[in-house]
Amino acid sequence: MHKCLIITFSVLSQDDFLRGFIQKNAAKFGLEGTAQFIEDGLVKIHACGAKDEVDNFLDLLHKSAAEKGLEDIEIEPFMKDRDFRGIFRVIGEE
Repeated sequence: MHKCLIITFSVLSQDDFLRGFIQKNAAKFGLEGTAQFIEDGLVKIHACGAKDEVDNFLDLLHKSAAEKGLEDIEIEPFMKDRDFRGIFRVIGEE
């Protein structure tokens, strides 16, 4: 079964966070989608993949929340309306 989520949260430290943590772990779980800072410290992730792998990625975010300084995590399902071409991209990391 396939699952897609939009995950938003704020992060205290932005030092290579999207590429060093998010993109690396999304690839590890075989997810496709995007991650980007949408405003100062606010991250928005579109993640799609096998249900179990999306859940594992989400579990990792929750487990790492204190260590990585993640706050106000919001999760909502969405219907995939665009082709991520099977990869996970970081858009415009500072």
